[in-house]
Amino acid sequence: MRDVRVRFAPSPTGPLHIGGVRTALYNYLFARKMGGKFILRIEDTDQGRFVPGAEQYIIDSLDWCGITFDEGVHVGGPHSPYRQSERKELYHQYADQLVKSGHAYYAFDSTEELDELRKEYESRKQTFQYGPATRLGLRNSLTLPVEKVQEMLDSGVHYVIRIRIPENEVIHVNDLIRGLVSVESSLLDDKVLYKSDGMPTYHLANVVDDYLMEISHVIRGEEWLPSAPLHVLLYRYLGWESVMPQFAHLPLLLKPDGNGKLSKRDGDRLGFPVFPLKWVDPKSGEVSSGYRESGYLPDAFMNMLALLGWHLDSDKELFSMNELVEAFSIDRCSKSGAKFDPEKAKWFNHHYLSAKPIKELASYLKTQIEGKNIEASEEYLEQVCSLVHERVVLIPDLYEQSHFFFHAPETYDEKVVAKVWKTDTPSLLLELIKVLQSIEPFMLVNLESGIKQFVQDKEIGMGQLMNPLRLCVVGTSAGPGMMDMMAVIGRQEIISRINLCIIKLNQ
Repeated sequence: MRDVRVRFAPSPTGPLHIGGVRTALYNYLFARKMGGKFILRIEDTDQGRFVPGAEQYIIDSLDWCGITFDEGVHVGGPHSPYRQSERKELYHQYADQLVKSGHAYYAFDSTEELDELRKEYESRKQTFQYGPATRLGLRNSLTLPVEKVQEMLDSGVHYVIRIRIPENEVIHVNDLIRGLVSVESSLLDDKVLYKSDGMPTYHLANVVDDYLMEISHVIRGEEWLPSAPLHVLLYRYLGWESVMPQFAHLPLLLKPDGNGKLSKRDGDRLGFPVFPLKWVDPKSGEVSSGYRESGYLPDAFMNMLALLGWHLDSDKELFSMNELVEAFSIDRCSKSGAKFDPEKAKWFNHHYLSAKPIKELASYLKTQIEGKNIEASEEYLEQVCSLVHERVVLIPDLYEQSHFFFHAPETYDEKVVAKVWKTDTPSLLLELIKVLQSIEPFMLVNLESGIKQFVQDKEIGMGQLMNPLRLCVVGTSAGPGMMDMMAVIGRQEIISRINLCIIKLNQ
């Protein structure tokens, strides 16, 4: 059996979309499941679209996600270099080989000439396609004398090398997800493979590199399925058909309403990130949010992405990375697009965050309060986190759900005041202060018994006391159990907040 070798081959044209992260994840899971190798290759042949910083962003994003590589642009390996712009010298020989075998040809048509042809076709409500039906009427080595072609090449006239798509042939692609895909060659155009500036196009470089790097399986997005017949032809024409990789085209990642592909342009517009990390556009300075900076955990993010296009027969939804590796198989990938659900992403993060060790949550909270110039002991932070951890969805929620543990409220919710603050409330709370001063030691079990006794003696309902007390301590009706909070915040601060609230609300 052939050794499994898969690759993730992004282009550094901007930030890495979560659809690309999912493709990387599925390649990673497949490689680890099959005991194979996983390679990161940077496909930067389109220098016109190159964006500074994008390559490092891709590497940093995958590192945050916990996706590791055996070979690649940042780790090296036996097939270096792994950046296509550093491999451009080797592509020319394969382009020449295709020309010599008659499977490709030189085309000298200018951009202006082709634009005029397109306009002419559009005027007739037709679409121009450079291919079997039109190539014999254009300026290329199929129509020009051999001497003229050589003269133009020698004089440095701009040219491209195009593949010669066969006429009247059905091209078959065996896809591990979609089965047999058959395409009429008349639907394909003679794609450009190589340009006179010495750079190959994606199609040639992709196939050559996959062959030289001994890639066994090409697992990529559905948007590349229309290119698969062309790639099959290139493997055949280059004499590599017997070692051609197996193809698997993953389903699209769709917008939450299912109406179209989730795109990079949807970032923040729809109210959630579409990039793993924050991205600052080097040209415009525009900032796009990232899952890391929004407070998502990488293991929750990976678990969520894994289930967008892949599933088991069971209802199991929570997987560690090791469990995903063990369970993953290509044949469980869906053919149809997967709708992205931002609320489900939050559900996963809530589960993973609330299950984190309290010490780890306390370290997150410590970072947040330090940014607000608040000081607290590790013990105090752990006590706070133990009370709020089940309420948090994103990491910033740790402070949002616990800010009242660090400072007294400055305002009081007017609706809550109108509901719970009665004429006799101040006197009731002043009596409670005397009870709180007598409780020794000031801890949860003693608070529970002391306050319970106070309520019984006053012959009132627990809510009649605890609701206004919560208003004093928190400023609203939110928060964990009242007595739990009191035990953590401490006697003097609780009493201070009660007195402050009485003064402010009686003004």
